[in-house]
Amino acid sequence: MTLFRTTAAEEKALGVYVHIPFCKSKCEYCDFYSIGGSRDRRTTDSYLQALADHIKETGRLAPGYRVDSVYFGGGTPSFFGAENLEKILDEIQKHFTLSPEAEISLEANPDSVSPSALKRLIRAGFNRLSLGVQSDDNEMLKKLGRPHSFEQAQQAVHLARQAGFANISLDLMFGLPNQTLTAWKDTLAHVLELKPEHISCYALKVEENTPLWGYKDCANLPDDDLQADMYLAASDALAQRGYTQYEISNFARKGFEAKHNLKYWTGGEYIGFGPTAASDFAGKRFTAVSDLQGYIRGIAQRGEILRECEAIPARERAGEYVMLRLRLAQGLRAEEYERSFLMPFKPLERLLLRFQEQGLADREDDRWWLTPRGWLVSNQIILALHEAQAKSTPLAKRK
Repeated sequence: MTLFRTTAAEEKALGVYVHIPFCKSKCEYCDFYSIGGSRDRRTTDSYLQALADHIKETGRLAPGYRVDSVYFGGGTPSFFGAENLEKILDEIQKHFTLSPEAEISLEANPDSVSPSALKRLIRAGFNRLSLGVQSDDNEMLKKLGRPHSFEQAQQAVHLARQAGFANISLDLMFGLPNQTLTAWKDTLAHVLELKPEHISCYALKVEENTPLWGYKDCANLPDDDLQADMYLAASDALAQRGYTQYEISNFARKGFEAKHNLKYWTGGEYIGFGPTAASDFAGKRFTAVSDLQGYIRGIAQRGEILRECEAIPARERAGEYVMLRLRLAQGLRAEEYERSFLMPFKPLERLLLRFQEQGLADREDDRWWLTPRGWLVSNQIILALHEAQAKSTPLAKRK
């Protein structure tokens, strides 16, 4: 295993991600690393042991950090069972300094939760539940390969409230096959009736090596203009109901922004456990192998479990800062950019002023952010800014 030692003089914030690569079945659009169907007890036990060993060694080699967010993603973590999830969280609590106010999140499908499991998770310390609802149309859910109905989603929210979850996030998708703007607005209205603290709205992205890719041309997917209308409709509807759009795809009531995801978008440090799990820690970025048995074997034999590992140059970090901060409503700051990366902000400011004239960006003092319409074309905006960065001379080298 390749791990990195830190000698932090004082505690720094750290996020922990745990990948659970198991799910009941693979969805038509999913390209995440996961294994659909039943699993044998030997695989479960071996994976639990691998995670425990990895967590133990990493905690020992990372002094000076306080974990303020833990996120169980997948796959379908809830499909792995509450008892197993509790064991993993217990290992994290034993080998890391866990903040009493830490956000501890779990992804779940509505069909894989039960009253007893939810109550057990609450007792174990989980305090945030992210449910993959996606749509209120049961026929659409079947077409997407989702293993649940909207009625099960409604029931899952009800059961989670009864168990004690006060922070519930619901994931939705738009741009689905044959979906109309009216149908999308109906989905939003029905989901809002569930009164979640957080809502994520993602456009369907058709990826290679997924079943959907094979028939995308005859799936009657909404075109770019209709998807843009759907996106703006979500922004308007959720704003009217008291949700703040704090990131391109994410909306929250005050105080319920996803702390773990904000860590990614603001350049915080995090460590991932499990196959394909990514980390950004001690100045390096590394990603685990996309192979469950390879990960288990590598941990057991103290071999190599990383498929990539690199130190990120300052100029690349500067580019990531621009890209990630412009995903957020808080945007980026000129002074912070120059201080952190010793790069001039003026070349970026000239472009941002042009985007401001087009209604795509806005500013207050030295802070710049994209408007909802700017977010729709954020890829083009960020590409233009990156090109300007590439031509810039670092401040430290200027005469």
